[in-house]
Amino acid sequence: MKVLVTAASRHGSTLEVAEAIAQRLKTHGIDVEQLPPESVDSLDPYDGVVVGSAVYLRQWADTAKNFVQRFHQDLRDKPSWAFSVGISEVAKGRPEDVHRIGPVAVDGVFHGQKVFPGRYDPSNLNLRERSIGYVAGAVEGDYRDWQEIGQWADEIAQELGA
Repeated sequence: MKVLVTAASRHGSTLEVAEAIAQRLKTHGIDVEQLPPESVDSLDPYDGVVVGSAVYLRQWADTAKNFVQRFHQDLRDKPSWAFSVGISEVAKGRPEDVHRIGPVAVDGVFHGQKVFPGRYDPSNLNLRERSIGYVAGAVEGDYRDWQEIGQWADEIAQELGA
């Protein structure tokens, strides 16, 4: 069984989540290939796909949206999962509702979807991004729950029959 794990990450937080998912899938004996979305030419070699994106202003990154558009039917035809990572609602203590993030996460393409709180480090952001974080009430910190991320990867492995 071979699974593609791909993610669009602006400042590295989402890429680290994708790496954790890939590593956890490997512990279940799954052959995992991890590539950036723009580097994928075909989904034919894969038995399943996990695609993720950082979320800014409630939207997935363009490279992740383009990936889903390019492989829309393929993702419907094979086991596929999507995850989003962002700071939305982190300040209020709850992640954003997956059905409100990005146009690709709401159209029924994926077998499963998950939203993970991200990491907010203003020193890595440009002025516009820091301003948006300030207005949103984001609090500096790493809100990623590695146990939850690992459990979700375990669920994927179970669904794949690993």
